[in-house]
Amino acid sequence: QVQLVESGGGLVQAGGSLRLSCTASVNIPSPYYMGWYRQAPGRQRELVATINSGDNTNYADSVKGRFTISRDNPKNTVYLQMNSLQPEDTAVYYCNARRIGPLLRYDYWGQGTQVTVSS
Repeated sequence: QVQLVESGGGLVQAGGSLRLSCTASVNIPSPYYMGWYRQAPGRQRELVATINSGDNTNYADSVKGRFTISRDNPKNTVYLQMNSLQPEDTAVYYCNARRIGPLLRYDYWGQGTQVTVSS
């Protein structure tokens, strides 16, 4: 199994920045995606950003230009740098790892870290 551990959440004022980290217990074989999702109270969980084993990235429209996803393969760690945070970004942020097999995909989730942005 793959264990994902997140850190870096907290309370910030609007316009501030946070960096989230997610470390996997083991290296994830290629091909794979790693990414961040978020879920606010009463809302559906939504994709924020992903990065794959080919170093391709994508972002939700709501965070483009403000958030940056990156990874450090030797450390089995993915980061989410969040700048210009707004109250609408308040949510629990979950790290996700998706291993793509020949027939099946395998999803692993972190426990979540709270991000709260005050006005």
